[in-house]
Amino acid sequence: MNRWCIPLLVVLAGCRGQASSDPPIHVFGDMDWQPKFQPEEGTRLFADGRAMRPLVQGTVHQGALDESDAYRTGKDGEAFLAMAPITVDETVIRRGQDRFNIYCAPCHDQSGSGQGMVVKRGYPPPIDLASDRARGLPDGEIFNVITNGVRNMPAYRKQIPVKDRWAIVTWVRVLQQSQHGRIDDVPEAQRSNIAKESGTP
Repeated sequence: MNRWCIPLLVVLAGCRGQASSDPPIHVFGDMDWQPKFQPEEGTRLFADGRAMRPLVQGTVHQGALDESDAYRTGKDGEAFLAMAPITVDETVIRRGQDRFNIYCAPCHDQSGSGQGMVVKRGYPPPIDLASDRARGLPDGEIFNVITNGVRNMPAYRKQIPVKDRWAIVTWVRVLQQSQHGRIDDVPEAQRSNIAKESGTP
């Protein structure tokens, strides 16, 4: 038993937690030291002597888009866009519904009521998207909220591409219209179908 005392004391002394200017002992290198080339480093592996390889012909650069225009910010100068700067059709609306149900419904519910499954488990409820306040927001501001978040809502700029954020905005408008629509808003040719589905004469 005594033969373990000295090694144990050495280990405990190494864990004393005091400040030291000496570098720590790395038993395992892990990812701290990697056999790799640094930027602009030379090498004899390639005929041109460069470790950094040139881009393949035809490569399309990414990540350098101008983020100042209205499509990507939802703003025209300092003012939010009143209308989404996209052509809205059934494909866009259905895409917006799909993305909304994935990213937004957990808190907002699929109806936009703000009573999603996360809220039912104690998270503070978000705004009811059919409320007068939400209906009064310009499209650009809704886009901005999706992009940058607000209050308890996180930003979704990294998870949701720009075109899908605008599609979600269009679906939010569909939800609002569906809960505040009147029979007069329905084309006369379609009103009989609604009456049949609802069971009203």
